[in-house]
Amino acid sequence: MKDLLKKLSEAHGAPGHEEAIAKIVESELKKVCDEIYPDKLGNLIAKKGSGKPVYMLTAHMDEIGFMVNHIDKNGFVKFVLMGGFYDPSIFGTKVLIHTEQGDVPGVVGGKPVHIMEEEERQKVIKWKELFIDIGAESREDAEKLGISIGNPVTFDQRCEFLIKGNKVSGKAMDDRAGLVTLIETMKRLKKFKGTVYLVGTVQEEVGLKGAQVSAYRLNPDIALAIDVTFAGDQPSVKEEESPIKLNKGPAIICAEYMGRGLIANPKINKWLIETAKTNKIPYQLEATFAGMTDAATIYVTKEGIPSGSIGIPTRYIHTPVETVDMDDIENTVKLLVAAIEKGIDI
Repeated sequence: MKDLLKKLSEAHGAPGHEEAIAKIVESELKKVCDEIYPDKLGNLIAKKGSGKPVYMLTAHMDEIGFMVNHIDKNGFVKFVLMGGFYDPSIFGTKVLIHTEQGDVPGVVGGKPVHIMEEEERQKVIKWKELFIDIGAESREDAEKLGISIGNPVTFDQRCEFLIKGNKVSGKAMDDRAGLVTLIETMKRLKKFKGTVYLVGTVQEEVGLKGAQVSAYRLNPDIALAIDVTFAGDQPSVKEEESPIKLNKGPAIICAEYMGRGLIANPKINKWLIETAKTNKIPYQLEATFAGMTDAATIYVTKEGIPSGSIGIPTRYIHTPVETVDMDDIENTVKLLVAAIEKGIDI
């Protein structure tokens, strides 16, 4: 799974431009699934098994990114956000602008701290003050490279295995870690009753859009969203703010964003918890202050779909250095396989 996670992390898929990610997922699943197809919005749907109950497992393919919205006369590129950011985390990063002629490297620049007034230094830098420097000297230089309004932009970041090799840092662990989990789950599923759909969803970071469309189409009996969740085992974070820790197992989510997102179906969480206990799989429980997953829109689709959410503990979410632990991914796979092979009556 390490090689696949690195491959997916280093691939690029800004919201609305997830084709490269879908291609990798499809190549991994074509030998283990009965059917694979895209829908009209770009979601990738893979099917295994037949009959009832119908399970829908989602992980989103898109990552936070930007979109070009202006090129100034000196060739500097301005952008709008595609997803949620803490603005200072953008300054000083390397990015790729994806054009029809190929990827154009750039760096995100802003006003140097050395010439800021003291009052400016005390303020948090805003994304509208930033720009991408591609080395061009004019708008015409930039346009010759294929840059135009509407080009997607993503971080240019290598995936690195940290000390001891089990913790992995890179961009887009949110939610390529979830995709790896579901791909491995589909590979390991053997004896189960019903139909399992893996859905690689699109445009989650900008409004959970792909999940809404695919849930309406599949109308499953049970849905589980596999995403990342905030790990607070780091300096400056209080335990009550984020009690989830790396290498302590997947987080079974009770509620997202103080109830504004998913409020998990109690029967589904009981099923997951009992499965974890029976199989001695470590797990954590969480009710989140903020953040939503695909499940937040799935469970209010049509007449309502019984849904749950599992979070893979992740540090530094929505930065280029998101960090996960491979044991947590492995234990999430074990939990999903054991739960589906056990089955559930809703």
